[in-house]
Amino acid sequence: MLTLSIAPLTKAAFAPFGEVIETRDAKPKLINDGFAQRFDDLAHIHVAAEGGAVNISLFSGSVRPGPILIKLMERHPLGSQLFMPLNEQPWLVVVCADPRAPASYRAFSASGRQGVNYARNIWHHPLLVIADASPFLVVDRKGAGDNLEEIRLAEADWLALAADAE
Repeated sequence: MLTLSIAPLTKAAFAPFGEVIETRDAKPKLINDGFAQRFDDLAHIHVAAEGGAVNISLFSGSVRPGPILIKLMERHPLGSQLFMPLNEQPWLVVVCADPRAPASYRAFSASGRQGVNYARNIWHHPLLVIADASPFLVVDRKGAGDNLEEIRLAEADWLALAADAE
């Protein structure tokens, strides 16, 4: 079984798959008489295909048993999908160019202050948290059309995340 090493999540490394959402290096705008900071344009939400609309939801992720095995990948052909942690706990991101090509997989460790916006049609693993009941704000598409494609890997093609992921 191939073991995926886990790299730190950076904007440059993740660029082929979407956007990293973080305020580091972003210039805030002071609002509310100076009592709040606003960080604009952190992500580009694409959901309008086939008349879709923005859907904002909350997810609560559960820890998967170790070792973490990659058995399923999904993508959303009609819209982007943004995940932003709300508890500042680190979490994991797994993406690939082709689920049937093990060499195309990448695994990232995101800080609890980093989110990701998967671009349309980007293969990714469902939410991977390392703390139970991890809450996430999710921005994605709702509306007509089939916006979910999944591939379940044959057991011989499963990948394992490096042991330091647990």
